[in-house]
Amino acid sequence: MLERMTDQPRATRRGLDRTGPFALGDKVQLADTKNRLHTITLKDGGEFHTHRGVLRHQQLIGAEDGVVVEDNHGTRYQALRPLYSDYMLSMPRGAAIIYPKDAAQILMWADIFPGARVLEAGVGSGGLTTALLRAVGPDGSVHSIERREDFAEVARENVETYFGAEHPAWDLSVGDFQDVAPGLAATGPAADRVVLDMLAPWECIEAAGQVLVSGGVFLAYVATVTQLSRTAEALRDHGEFTEPYAWESFVRPWHLEGLAVRPEHRMNAHTGFLITSRRAAHGTTALTRATRPAPGSRDAAELGHPDNDGFGGTDTDWEPEDLGERPVTPRKIKRALRDIRQGRDR
Repeated sequence: MLERMTDQPRATRRGLDRTGPFALGDKVQLADTKNRLHTITLKDGGEFHTHRGVLRHQQLIGAEDGVVVEDNHGTRYQALRPLYSDYMLSMPRGAAIIYPKDAAQILMWADIFPGARVLEAGVGSGGLTTALLRAVGPDGSVHSIERREDFAEVARENVETYFGAEHPAWDLSVGDFQDVAPGLAATGPAADRVVLDMLAPWECIEAAGQVLVSGGVFLAYVATVTQLSRTAEALRDHGEFTEPYAWESFVRPWHLEGLAVRPEHRMNAHTGFLITSRRAAHGTTALTRATRPAPGSRDAAELGHPDNDGFGGTDTDWEPEDLGERPVTPRKIKRALRDIRQGRDR
């Protein structure tokens, strides 16, 4: 389960981490002179078609990473092996993914280190799972829990496509975090880090406290202020988690052309909130922060009022529609699996 798997072979590097000349089955990112990107999967006899001309895959097989090639009409392309961020953004998906800017924050502030035992819940399409597996290395482990079997199938195939095979340090369970995590902690704490991406992470605080080692890190990714507030209150109510810390990140790219150096007109603004806390020593009540709260902000009647669902008055089940998200249809899942298995070019 979450024990380190040092006796198993390492995953093959046929995936995007592969180095050396391009080979059959590799993904290649083509960029034209306007930096328009196209990702292709090299196939025997394959061709890349645009309105400008045809580029044969054979021109790339055996070529070095970074080579410049021309199609039959002289259109030039820079050919590079895609980075992980490229793969994450273009992977076929059922559920929404955590974007690279947030995945990078998670790896840093959850302190995902080589050899770490990570328990993840809400695997979605497998984007963050792949980042966690890269970070823990061959001596670590990642155990992912997903409630929906169809999401788990998409995630499994995306992760295996990236690494080129089953990853020996990864376990995937279908079920509820509250049911799976206590079983992992039956003989004692079994996770150094808990990372949650789900609708109601506050419901998992008790189970996370059982499975986390003393001093372990809890991190949750949530989309709305309502989820953020309920998770923070649940961490405080547990009593054995340190004062939660929350933030969001914005990324503003810049336009660089001679003296025309300015911010781009578009930016990656709000995608979600991150909230972290540390697990106090088991059986030890964590210190509470001494504050002077605003009048009424800690009023017990207000926090528990049924109308103030953001602070926990009712125990209603949350659905994606409650956050303004469109439900993921079986047709979308089927299309994502088809694209993964066919090695869809993007």
